[in-house]
Amino acid sequence: MLEKRRLQRRRVDMKTRLAPYLRRWETFLLALLVSVMAVNAIAAPGYLGLQNQSNLLELSLERAIVALAMAFVIISGEIDLSVASVMGLCAVIMGVLWQAGVPIELAVLAAILSGAACGLFNGFWVAVVGLPSLAVTLAGLIGFRGLAYFLVEGEFITGLPDSFKAFAQQDLIGPFPTTIFLYAILVVIAVVLLHRSGFGRYVYAVGNNKDAAIYSGVRVVRVKMAVFTMSGVVAALGGLIIASRFGAVRGGTAEGFELEIITMVLLGGVSIFGGSGTMIGVVLATLLVLNLRNGMDLATISGNTQLGVVGLLLIFSVLLPNLGTRLGDRRRARQARASQAGVAAAD
Repeated sequence: MLEKRRLQRRRVDMKTRLAPYLRRWETFLLALLVSVMAVNAIAAPGYLGLQNQSNLLELSLERAIVALAMAFVIISGEIDLSVASVMGLCAVIMGVLWQAGVPIELAVLAAILSGAACGLFNGFWVAVVGLPSLAVTLAGLIGFRGLAYFLVEGEFITGLPDSFKAFAQQDLIGPFPTTIFLYAILVVIAVVLLHRSGFGRYVYAVGNNKDAAIYSGVRVVRVKMAVFTMSGVVAALGGLIIASRFGAVRGGTAEGFELEIITMVLLGGVSIFGGSGTMIGVVLATLLVLNLRNGMDLATISGNTQLGVVGLLLIFSVLLPNLGTRLGDRRRARQARASQAGVAAAD
């Protein structure tokens, strides 16, 4: 009898410890990811092969990388719709400079600095002037893309150096290119920066309540300028990865990528209103989207249908967490009213 009671207590303790983890959005994403992978493995026998797994990551890696920076922007309470246009513009700047005779190393550096300038431009109008980030970055989406088309006049820039193309095309270990390991390093940096640094705490504070953050001594303008600059730099890196993989650039490089990038972040549990979310959730959501796309590719589903699925995921990622929050608030309000009624009856 005593032994049974001990076992029951252990089970209760185990459930109590596991309950917070089981209720986390990341746990749900992990279960969904495993389910999608299982379905893909059954439907396509070659899905689990190393070559397919490498292709799965490689062909959308630039979006996954930019999603890491986008998470900082959205957690801070803002949004950046211009990232895909910045990717295209920076790739074009690199190509135009190289075509003009600039060494490829300097052209790459100029592209990254251009991404930083685009981010600073957005950050200035949002953080310093106080304009809504939705309007500012929507203007950036149009303006940066228009500049990219203007620089190349609708033409392709091809024949990029083999040393540059090797960055995304040459395998480093097995079938995995250098860019996949770069993504892994950036994930570690993003996790540490967001969850283990003072800067990350400031980002959460600004996203939760900007006025309270100001009174707490947080330099809100600097934080917002920093997250937009980070977004621009990482977008430039994403554009260079695309250029390296295809060995060519054009004005429409990365066009339309912002939808999938924002979907990865919001599906990862980052609140559209800012102040909450985890980098692990973003990574899991990224892998989920990539595996869904890969499964649809293997099933020869058209690109338009895939875009529709991504759009539905975006709606799902915005509505479901907010619905859960509202239901939780209502439940707590009912519990509070019931508790107050009980106290009044006792009096």
